[in-house]
Amino acid sequence: MTHRYRSHNCGALHLEHAGGETRLSGWVHRVRDHGGVLFIDLRDHYGVTQVVADPDSAAFKTAEALRSEWVIRVDGKVRKRPEGTENAEMPTGLVEVYANEIEVLSQAAELPLPVFGDTEYPEDIRLKYRFLDLRRERIHNNIMKRGAIIDSLRRRMKEQGFFEFQTPILTASSPEGARDYLVPSRVHPGKFYALPQAPQQFKQLIMMSGFDRYFQIAACFRDEDARADRSPGEFYQLDIEMSFATQEDVFNAVEPVLRGVFEEFGGGRPVTQKFPHIAYKEAVRWYGTDKPDLRNPIKMQAVTEHFAGSGFKVFANMIANDPKVEVWTIPVKGGGSRAFCDRMNSWAQQQGQPGLGYVFWREGEEGGAGPIAKNIGPERTTAIKNQLGLGVGDAAFFVAGVPSKFYKFAGEARTRAAEEMNLVDKGKFEFCWIVDFPMYEWNEEEKKIDFSHNPFSMPKGGLEALETQDPLTIDAYQYDIVCNGVELSSGAIRNHRPDIMKKAFEIAGRSEQELVEKFGGMYRAFQYGAPPHGGIAPGVDRIVMLLCDEPNIREVVLFPMNQQAQDLLMGAPSDVTAKQLRELHIRLNLPEAKS
Repeated sequence: MTHRYRSHNCGALHLEHAGGETRLSGWVHRVRDHGGVLFIDLRDHYGVTQVVADPDSAAFKTAEALRSEWVIRVDGKVRKRPEGTENAEMPTGLVEVYANEIEVLSQAAELPLPVFGDTEYPEDIRLKYRFLDLRRERIHNNIMKRGAIIDSLRRRMKEQGFFEFQTPILTASSPEGARDYLVPSRVHPGKFYALPQAPQQFKQLIMMSGFDRYFQIAACFRDEDARADRSPGEFYQLDIEMSFATQEDVFNAVEPVLRGVFEEFGGGRPVTQKFPHIAYKEAVRWYGTDKPDLRNPIKMQAVTEHFAGSGFKVFANMIANDPKVEVWTIPVKGGGSRAFCDRMNSWAQQQGQPGLGYVFWREGEEGGAGPIAKNIGPERTTAIKNQLGLGVGDAAFFVAGVPSKFYKFAGEARTRAAEEMNLVDKGKFEFCWIVDFPMYEWNEEEKKIDFSHNPFSMPKGGLEALETQDPLTIDAYQYDIVCNGVELSSGAIRNHRPDIMKKAFEIAGRSEQELVEKFGGMYRAFQYGAPPHGGIAPGVDRIVMLLCDEPNIREVVLFPMNQQAQDLLMGAPSDVTAKQLRELHIRLNLPEAKS
């Protein structure tokens, strides 16, 4: 053997190697004692090989002492496994290595969590001992898949003529969005850098600089609370920007990249071929959310007219007293049983609602069944059934009020009903674009018009719309991409004209002085010939989470923080020395400890 540690890796040996000598190194995955013959599953990054030691082997005494996760070197002979002991599940399952010599390279202390198997363990233990957690097959495979997905994204972007740039990590604090992570400057006392929440201004400046198609697998930093689909601290996105591009150009550039990656890594599951465009207002009306899961076939409809002036006085009076009131229905195919309807009603009450009205249709009954059906009569009940395309064995649930106040609950009821009835097709990836986001919204707290989402989006209709339209009716060239109910990204065609930007900020009560103070670098660049440009930034972590079928983003990140934004492995955030604070001209003013 020429190499100190291995002639093959633990995933390399097959039948053609039988009869030859090998040297393997790896971790002891598990040891099984079968009547005095020891079977050692030896694991490395590449796979698992079965090693055998019996009392005739010179390595037997060492083999008897082995424990899980010890690191060993094994020299031995490759042989075909005896008839009936083959393991078709393992790539190396037709052979085994008869050990002649075993060298212990390092021992492992008693394990705080097992590496063999996939037992659920408390998250704090998993994160503190992440290096052990990462040895487990599922997590190890997720991280390798993540790397392959990023390679694929990068290759597909380059094939479309995009060039990769790197933007600064130490930059200026941004007044928009989430909280910044601040970095004190030693050489400029009292001043701070910020870690970028996104390379937004830099990628737009790259377009100002005359480059045409930018992308970057960008690290972004936001001081915000954790969620299942969002890591606290840092995350990665496929950051994209294009010059001389319309909204359609951005869609045409991004769709094949995402479709291709999901087809490549989605395990054969169908992927949407042409992503539908759904206006924000329609998404809210049909699905009760701007992040619709289109695998759920339920589409809500307004049925206000069928309740106006009806015998169901609760809804009829609401409609008569307020022109903004609407009645929406959640139609559920196959939901036509009182037991299901009662379960939905109980669920609504658990959500703090008075209940969830319903009608269901059953054989041989004119109109429909349920209290609402009795109140509005068979003619109106039949009209609702016909509008919704429902029949015997189906149900409809109703929500009434001002839609802006109830649409989220209606969307949750839609989701709940589909899950209860098992209507969601989990075996596919359903993409859509959500388009035409409102440029402005009414800020109830401050009693003023404010930006709805991104203040740097181009308003539809440009300067003319800003000067002549009610601001709350103006849409923006702003879009989200959604897959299976998960928002992968927001993007926009940018407002590249200083005059339009000045007017847009003025409507939101922001002065040109504020624009210059907070976004001076970009606003200045717009004075010197800015190309029309736009982009998007799909979240890499969320893409990987979907493709790995993981419900939590921490399952696809190498070294994630916990939900309190702590790195339990490295002990961050941590105290620093008085000397470090003095060099940074910082004195701590800590809150008093609670007694």
